[in-house]
Amino acid sequence: MTAGEFGIKSAGRQAAVPNEPKIGFYLVMLAMLFEFGRPQDIFPPLKVVPIPSLLDASIFIAVLASGKTTFANLQTKLWIGLLAFMAMWVPFANNNFWAFMTLKEMTLYFFLYLGIVTFVNTTGRMQTVILVWLAVHAVLGVNGILHHGQGVGGWLGDENDFGMEMNVAVPVAFFMYQAATTQRSKLLYMALLGLFVMSVVATSSRGAFLGLLAVGTYCWLYSPRKILSLLLGVCLVGLVLITAPQEYWDRISSITDDSTMETGTAGQRMFTWGIGWEIFTANPILGIGQGNFPWTIGEYMGGRTWQTKSLAGRQAHSLYFTLMPELGLVGIIIFGTMIVLNYRDTRVRQLVPLRLPKIGKRLESEPANDPEFVQAALFGNAILGGMIGYLTTSAFISTLYYPTFWILMGLAVALRNTTQAYSVTRSDKSLSSSLASNAPLERSPRTVRFSR
Repeated sequence: MTAGEFGIKSAGRQAAVPNEPKIGFYLVMLAMLFEFGRPQDIFPPLKVVPIPSLLDASIFIAVLASGKTTFANLQTKLWIGLLAFMAMWVPFANNNFWAFMTLKEMTLYFFLYLGIVTFVNTTGRMQTVILVWLAVHAVLGVNGILHHGQGVGGWLGDENDFGMEMNVAVPVAFFMYQAATTQRSKLLYMALLGLFVMSVVATSSRGAFLGLLAVGTYCWLYSPRKILSLLLGVCLVGLVLITAPQEYWDRISSITDDSTMETGTAGQRMFTWGIGWEIFTANPILGIGQGNFPWTIGEYMGGRTWQTKSLAGRQAHSLYFTLMPELGLVGIIIFGTMIVLNYRDTRVRQLVPLRLPKIGKRLESEPANDPEFVQAALFGNAILGGMIGYLTTSAFISTLYYPTFWILMGLAVALRNTTQAYSVTRSDKSLSSSLASNAPLERSPRTVRFSR
């Protein structure tokens, strides 16, 4: 699978990494297949061996063996700090087992993150990873539509969780469409975009619907072709209006009904969030430990019930009301800082050099016209859009310890690193060409540093 086959023109200057074993990169793609595609849920015999865990551990070994292990990125340092904080909670949490299991899962995701940062080190590899990720999500989308909005299983089994993941896929397909250079590839990405939107509709999830609205707004605001994007959006809305059954619209229209807000699922969520807020205010700094909301909420109910039922053992049903009570201000600061850094790393146009040296009267091509930078900017929009889909839809579901955000963070850091490397190489080549031609050189800022 190559970028050219999907209509993505590459400058080719970072297409390959010479004399570097590709096993680490292949392990990363295989791990993403098992994490998101979940063939172990489609073919249960695969569960006999914990393949995803073995893949993540193998990636970590490959990272160490590569000799390129680095913890210089701020996100990496923050993640290490988060893991240390979680490890501290294991012996003290109400439920030590779930505190430990959550720590284990986050550690395995960290290994995969390191693999992405280490081995997705060229523009070509970034393109390949995104294309593989899209292919996996296309299969998920078809499966979800055929199974009335249900995912393949595991953390993707619930329709709300599945809707969140499809909302993450929508902006990726949209901005890959923007990056495509052939009619054939544009049609392919349009088809994927329609597939992902319809898979969200298939879930009949009201939270996923609200997340889709946020993603659609983001795609239009960040699109370099707003009129064309508006027309595409109108076509997608028309597709939904034509194909969505009346039952879907009845469910969506009930978002603000009194039966939903007071006695329905929305009311139950808000009641749960209120208890979560009480847990947070009682443990504001350190929280109660990862994975322990269901095992602690009963202590704070104070005899209260929801519709005569106890909510002890219930998840918070919100990323944010999982984060606050479980990890306290320490976790909030770490996670919030990661979001800010991820945003900065995806804003490629704000990070690349504004100008390269002038050589006599000849001005070297601006980054805005360099296909490598144009693609990197669109990849950044796609990754950021995926985060928007995750963060908005997750307001209504407990997704903090799902792999989605953490993998997107790895892609954001890898994008920053690959764009930085290309920026330096491009500038060095321009300077070398200037010196070789003995042309008068007017210096301007050579590059803007990406490292913080």
